[in-house]
Amino acid sequence: MTFTIESPASAGSEPVRLMVCTTCRAAGADADAPRPGAQLLAALGEALAANTDAGVRVVVEPVECLSVCKRPCTVSITAPGRWTYVYGDVDAAAHAGPLIAFATQYVATADGLVPWRERPEFIRKGVVARIPPLGRAAP
Repeated sequence: MTFTIESPASAGSEPVRLMVCTTCRAAGADADAPRPGAQLLAALGEALAANTDAGVRVVVEPVECLSVCKRPCTVSITAPGRWTYVYGDVDAAAHAGPLIAFATQYVATADGLVPWRERPEFIRKGVVARIPPLGRAAP
């Protein structure tokens, strides 16, 4: 299941990819309990459908594992020429809309570096990794 939203302003541009880990289980959850990533995917689909005027192309993709199993739900955000971020402890019920809003902030920057104070609080607290763009020259 992949969701995409595109506005006329973003037509032809490379999308922001928001990848959601669908493997992790919530701590203490039964084996047959819904996975946090599956719940977040559904919530993101609803948030994207409600946010059609964002002016940004966002592709939400499930991925099998981001190797941050102790901090479900985990997501990654990336785009060509931009820094990639990995975030943990994302709550499907509370963070889907703010995550889409953050994707809008992310694409509005030249390099994906959204000023720290402008990021949603769960983004500031949940960062697991910040990875430089491929091909970035050494400082």
